[in-house]
Amino acid sequence: MERLVSSVSRPSIGSIRCLPQLMLNVRGAHKVHRESFLNASSSNYIDEMYEQWSKDPHSVHKSWDLYFRNQVYQRPPTLGVNPPSPALTQYYQMTGFLQQQPAAASQQQTQLQTISSGTGGVQELPLDMKAIQDHMAVQALLYGHHEAKLDPLGILEADLSGERPEGISLSSHKLNESDLDRKFILPPITFIGGQEKELSLREIIRRLEDVYCQTIGLEYMYINSYEKCNWIRQRFEDPEQKKLGIKDIERAVKRLIRASKFEDYLKKKWSSEKRFGLEGCEVLIPAMKMVIDTAAGKGVDTIIMGMPHRGRLNVLANVTRKPLEELFCQFDPKLEPSDVSKKTPKSYIVGTGDVKYHLGTCIERLNRASNTMVKFALVANPSHLEAVDPVVQGKTRAEQFYRGDKAGDKAMSILLHGDAAFAGQGVVYETFHLSDLPAYTTHGTIHIICNNQIGFTTDPRMARSSPYCTDVARVVNAPIFHVNADDVASVLHVAKVAAEWRCTFKKDVVIDLVCYRRQGHNETDEPMFTQPFMYKKIHKQTPVLKKWVDQLISEGTIKQDWYEAEEAKYQKILDDAFANSKSPAYAKDKNWLDSPWKGFFTGKGPFPYPKTGISEETLKTIGVKAHELPEGFALHRGLKRVFENRAKMLQEREVDWALGESMAIGSVLLDGHHVRISGQDVERGTFSHRHHVLHDQDKDLVFHVPMNYLSPTQGHYTICNSSLSEFACLGFELGYSTTNPNSLVIWEAQFGDFANTAQCIIDQFISSGQAKWVRQSGICLLLPHGYEGQGPEHSSARLERFLQMADEDEDQVTEIKETKHLHHNDLAMYQLDDVNWIIAHLTTPANYFHILRRQLALPFRKPLIMMSPKSLLRLPECRSSFDEMTTGTTFKRIYQEEGAASQNASDVKKIIFCSGKTYYDLYKERANNKLDTEIAIVRIEQLCPFPFDEIRKELEKYNNAKVCFAQEEHKNMGPYTYCKPRLACLLRSMNDARAGEINTCYAGREAAAATATGIKSSHYLEQKTYMQQAMAF
Repeated sequence: MERLVSSVSRPSIGSIRCLPQLMLNVRGAHKVHRESFLNASSSNYIDEMYEQWSKDPHSVHKSWDLYFRNQVYQRPPTLGVNPPSPALTQYYQMTGFLQQQPAAASQQQTQLQTISSGTGGVQELPLDMKAIQDHMAVQALLYGHHEAKLDPLGILEADLSGERPEGISLSSHKLNESDLDRKFILPPITFIGGQEKELSLREIIRRLEDVYCQTIGLEYMYINSYEKCNWIRQRFEDPEQKKLGIKDIERAVKRLIRASKFEDYLKKKWSSEKRFGLEGCEVLIPAMKMVIDTAAGKGVDTIIMGMPHRGRLNVLANVTRKPLEELFCQFDPKLEPSDVSKKTPKSYIVGTGDVKYHLGTCIERLNRASNTMVKFALVANPSHLEAVDPVVQGKTRAEQFYRGDKAGDKAMSILLHGDAAFAGQGVVYETFHLSDLPAYTTHGTIHIICNNQIGFTTDPRMARSSPYCTDVARVVNAPIFHVNADDVASVLHVAKVAAEWRCTFKKDVVIDLVCYRRQGHNETDEPMFTQPFMYKKIHKQTPVLKKWVDQLISEGTIKQDWYEAEEAKYQKILDDAFANSKSPAYAKDKNWLDSPWKGFFTGKGPFPYPKTGISEETLKTIGVKAHELPEGFALHRGLKRVFENRAKMLQEREVDWALGESMAIGSVLLDGHHVRISGQDVERGTFSHRHHVLHDQDKDLVFHVPMNYLSPTQGHYTICNSSLSEFACLGFELGYSTTNPNSLVIWEAQFGDFANTAQCIIDQFISSGQAKWVRQSGICLLLPHGYEGQGPEHSSARLERFLQMADEDEDQVTEIKETKHLHHNDLAMYQLDDVNWIIAHLTTPANYFHILRRQLALPFRKPLIMMSPKSLLRLPECRSSFDEMTTGTTFKRIYQEEGAASQNASDVKKIIFCSGKTYYDLYKERANNKLDTEIAIVRIEQLCPFPFDEIRKELEKYNNAKVCFAQEEHKNMGPYTYCKPRLACLLRSMNDARAGEINTCYAGREAAAATATGIKSSHYLEQKTYMQQAMAF
């Protein structure tokens, strides 16, 4: 039950919030000033209403006018009203409460309240203060959850407090035993009376205890909606709502048999294997199935789920109904995936795979309760327990978008959690804060917590500071339903109500299954080391299946022989599946794909390297349309200059970085593809360069996105500023990108330096997702990177870390291997297909244009990691001609030297390899030193996969030149440590003596702990020093 309001007997504005709202519909009224006073939730708000009322009583809602006219208003902290306000008295008059009092008592206890108001004259109202206070005290008993019997073991209070709350006792409300037989009119906010309008206090307490103090505890009174609170009350206070039909009971028993016997079978067959079983919370399976049945009955046909490892195998087997043969074969160490070609050497497998309790799946099957087809996607997850949360939300949002499911009526997400992780991991909070954002909402998620009251070996009293592990959900006003997991009927009721809530209000809801963990953290762990008392209780605890079945049989609800027949039936299913699982036919990697792309991987090649240029006419059309405004739209005067400059560039047939990006995105949209860009400040761009969302300077909340008006047949363009989060927001976009391969999904960091806040998503999902889970993604990360003297947190996207995670061998010059890939005859394509992700550090808008278009032109998908520029956004030299972007052109993996040095290659004394912004510094320094004929500069645009073949040509061309690598980063950072061994390897393969010199020729900053200096003078000195190193022979 809701936490008690201790001051209920002295009603205040805060306590009035739980009463019915006296709403008056005033058309055309201002939203704030016309809101009922019963909605007030802060003293500042009340002050504002009073100030407005004092100026003009007609400017506020009538209920506020009534309140201020008939009461002496006092500012906080003395807002409490004693006696209650006339408005409250009016409420009691409306409900007939005052009429129930005996006349004599009324005369003795009546007070005359004569209050002058500025405009209302004098009014006298009779108040039976003792009756009202008693009545309010009784109302307080409606709310309280601390007394619920939630722990199946009877050891801990779910709120970690062993004390009985003061507000629950009669004395705390100035009531005593003699009041128990007094009758009270039941307020309309409760449904415990059924058809009865009044009950004795004794009966009120009994009924309330039956609802709120047994095996269900409810938290919801913080929700600022009378309608929603009343909706919840009705479903828990009305006893008819909780009744289960015989079909529901039998279905639940079958599901509980499956959940329990599945765990028993795994334990018997593979006793020493880790499986992170569900013992102690087997009721999760019937609970999830009830959620799904209820949602499916209301039209939901796609369920996207995320969960940690505990119970995953059981969910796969008994919720998604993944074939048991496919599950059991994962326990066989001798079986290899049968969908790997026999020609494939054992040293190469399609992926490195993952442990069975991390794997996902995607299955569509008939839901028998609703008789509809439902698609289940269980998203793969690493051991980082809550990391999958935003990924699931992004995938769900994408599913809703592509289906035009604007209200979440068809696709829905379910997230499973552990109690310690839900309370302890920040990504839970970050993900909750996406739940109502327009560009991120999935229209409600059902959260189910397997609250086994322990985190690995940590007692909850040492693991969280909040009373409940669920308290984080209160930040979004999600109702929280705590339930004892050993009371199956209550669990099923809670699950049904949760699903109905989500489908009705399209808001998040939390089910807290208070249970226990029968084994240790895993099946080989000894929990008695740290929780001896708890596990002595657990060892004596009767399993929930036996407890519930014995009860049902004793009540005559089900028959013993029926139960035994169902048990034997499932046992045979398990035995048959185990026998079949020894066949290699069931060991296929593709069976564990959580995001299959039907019709995408068609052809076997060979695939040519894609040409990504477009017609000049299309370039001009995009350039013009992307800057057109609606009639009467007031554009910022600074943007007028920007647009004028872009128009001038179009006339000169050239683009800067921002215009090149618009050309790429616009062309993808014109091809009919969806584009989504998100991140902090992306609408304008961190560096005020993009301006894809224009705001009317004269009208509030009027904006225009020109890129959505290029053509009637174009794809939809979504560009949205995100919350100030990297972890959840990047995870969300990753999930979004896995749903449809024909969309361009981009996440841009505010500065690349901040991307490491999302390192878990980068490490566990993006870099390794295909290897572990056979799941591809074409997500693009734009990470602003460059040393311009802005200090250690605004200079480096940590390029070296991304390069370090590339799965390319630095000691092997890449060659096409026929035994590995038969569908490529182009080395560049072979490399792109073979590598885990693409990493680029570009120097021209044209190459940026091409690499974005190439993401969708490839016959496969790879994540693209881009070090995007900052100062280059406005550098006059950093522009590209239309000639580099028109039909027939393509992405350049390197830029060769095209100056004077290229005309006399044999005379060149030094060849410098570099990437990114530093090229322009080197180019300028070379000119200043008049070394144009002696130094050749080669830009490596695509660092990974490393362009061995093209760099070989440059090394052969400048065979007399000393080889040097230059970078603006520190020596232990940047691309140097990645490129140096590859250059050396390539030179060795060429039998080139320069292979031994590569270690001695470096131009860049010295090794350091911080990414950059914060002292301007030091920055300039470092820049000058490494330029001198680069120009020296």
